[in-house]
Amino acid sequence: MKKIFLFGIAAFVLLSTSCKKVLTEQTYSFLSTENFYKTADDATAAVNGIYNTFWGWGLMKQPYWLTGLDCDHAMGADWFLGNIGAGNPQAFWGINNIWSDHYLMISRANSVLENIVGTPMDQDLKNRLMGEAYFLRGWSYFDLVRIYGAVPVHLKTVASGDQPNMPKSSVAEVFNVAIDDFKKAESLLYPASDSRSGEKGRVTKDVASAFLAKAYLTMASGSLKGASITIRGGQDNAQYTYTKSVVAGYEGFDSKSYFDSARMKSLQILTDGQYSLFPNFMDIWSIANRNQKEHMWEIQAQTGNANLETNLFYYFNAAMPDRSGVAATWMTDNHYNDYEHDDDRVLKGVAHQYIVDYRQPQYTNYILYPEQDTALYKTDGSGNTYMWNGTYYDRAYSNKYSYVNDPGPSNSDNFFPMLRYAEIMLMYAEAENEVNGPTADAYRYVDSIRLRSHASATPLGLNQEQLRSFIFEERGREFTFEAQRRYDLLRWGVYLPVMNQIGVVIQGNDRLTKVRSSRNLLFPISTDEINTNTALGGNNPGW
Repeated sequence: MKKIFLFGIAAFVLLSTSCKKVLTEQTYSFLSTENFYKTADDATAAVNGIYNTFWGWGLMKQPYWLTGLDCDHAMGADWFLGNIGAGNPQAFWGINNIWSDHYLMISRANSVLENIVGTPMDQDLKNRLMGEAYFLRGWSYFDLVRIYGAVPVHLKTVASGDQPNMPKSSVAEVFNVAIDDFKKAESLLYPASDSRSGEKGRVTKDVASAFLAKAYLTMASGSLKGASITIRGGQDNAQYTYTKSVVAGYEGFDSKSYFDSARMKSLQILTDGQYSLFPNFMDIWSIANRNQKEHMWEIQAQTGNANLETNLFYYFNAAMPDRSGVAATWMTDNHYNDYEHDDDRVLKGVAHQYIVDYRQPQYTNYILYPEQDTALYKTDGSGNTYMWNGTYYDRAYSNKYSYVNDPGPSNSDNFFPMLRYAEIMLMYAEAENEVNGPTADAYRYVDSIRLRSHASATPLGLNQEQLRSFIFEERGREFTFEAQRRYDLLRWGVYLPVMNQIGVVIQGNDRLTKVRSSRNLLFPISTDEINTNTALGGNNPGW
């Protein structure tokens, strides 16, 4: 069985899936290279250190997936979403960490790329490690340009002459850096099925290809002029048609050319046979299926290791561990109602009956959701009636992050999906529709996603605008709470009108504003960067 790659904050650790034995554990410093990069193990540890950045307090510990909740589909408790979820990211405790951890990842990648060249090792391993470093640097810039727009670009270390004080590079320049890095990674990495690709959890050739397609698609949709898109929402959950805006900084991109590049690159992945969909939607989230089939790239986790745990279970699962209560984040009623009733993504992917504290056997009264479907959810699969005291919570809790080895602690071993094969299908369908219109191929890949969840097939006879809107909303249904929706709204230039059409969401005793202004199109740059980088040129507009 192929090994799983795990990376910790204080050390770089490799574990095997066939046993729980720790193979190696060493701590390395990034402050000096004089006595480092002497061996293949040194170089591998340095690359592990790039991955390690994901477990800082600017990314997977919370901010990466939390910032994705600034969208029309997410609802939550004020104490949790009262800043990010209410359009006030400056009040978020981790706002500076998001910037600094991306640049820490870039700095570590630069160090690897400068120093690994002279390290004696097997060339296949060197290619893979360099490919991973290029990919992770490219991923950082791709993420930065989506979050902040124009940002400084650092492609070498301070030791090699890089200047800490750097002005912002344009949006186009940052995208070009990301694309160049993804292309280099693609040329150096190996397919997932190739033993040279390393342990599960590392990026592979297809992951690099996929993010190249994703960058092209972002540029293409962001620069498309005059297109209309229909999105369900507002206070009445009706269909609203918007004329998209061109995203600032994307004006010079050739939209049709980039859509075609995204189409061809995603088709390459679809036809190379490396991945496939799980037959059932809930199979995606099981512990047994981690790193399998559809999961092209997941951030790994490990129970009992504080440096390798997440609190996804704690914030998304219906019943919270460690206390009597419920989680802090759920989907809006409007989004829940955008699914067909028999769609497994809500039939099984949403908690309909649950006990407030699952560890306390005396709590036998179930809470139900939604109220209008009480008759359906008062009984179990055998028709036995649950003990129920008439309590409803007007909250659609997702089951995506409900499967962990130990549900008791606040932190647990949820893996986070950075890239699923389902997204490749929907990226291809979107690009194909923009280049060639609503073809049979575009329909086929959308239907592959819908039918595996027992939703109905895509309506026949849709024109290009109608299929564009359908695919956009299908992404929303498929990738709820996977840090996708905010960036879809932004790249299509409809974030502001969609959010402001909603206004304020009120569900039961919960109230969350979705009102946004133009400054919310970008996040504020770290105050540390503002205060130290004299060449930066100021914060983003409105901040």
